[in-house]
Amino acid sequence: MKELSPMNFKTVTVDVREDIRDGREPFSRIMKAAAALHPDEQLLLVAPFEPVPLFRVMEKQGFAFRAQALSSGDWEVLFTLRGDSAPMTAASAAVVSDSRKLCEVVDIDVRGLEPPQPMVKILETLATLPVGAELRAHTDRRPLHLYPHLEERGFVALTEEQPNGTFLTNIRRG
Repeated sequence: MKELSPMNFKTVTVDVREDIRDGREPFSRIMKAAAALHPDEQLLLVAPFEPVPLFRVMEKQGFAFRAQALSSGDWEVLFTLRGDSAPMTAASAAVVSDSRKLCEVVDIDVRGLEPPQPMVKILETLATLPVGAELRAHTDRRPLHLYPHLEERGFVALTEEQPNGTFLTNIRRG
């Protein structure tokens, strides 16, 4: 069987800049696109920031990546399935997004607190989070300023807006 080089790959582009600007969480859209890739395809992600927490998730699914900043300040990340990995399936994408349900969950509700108190309380709780556990934080706003602090500490987060306009952020070690 002929080995494909990345230059021979068809590129599937997922641009999540508008999703993020509009407050939509793009994680499931990215995972679905990755799961739908054919062996001769690669995924080009365009985002308004460097999606570092996503790198570990994709590496665990067998993807190598190349990231570069654009002159606009946006980022492009090219994900290519490594030759030593089986293609990601819809089932494995579901495992990635549902894996948070398989561990102990610690809930914290910081709604009603003025910034920066929600971030402070969340970081304090993470400092004592049991190994293998996940933190589920209820906030009034999308915790954009929290994400860099999580990354520094080796955590990844997935934030979803709730029907009542609040936000639920699931945080786990990366």
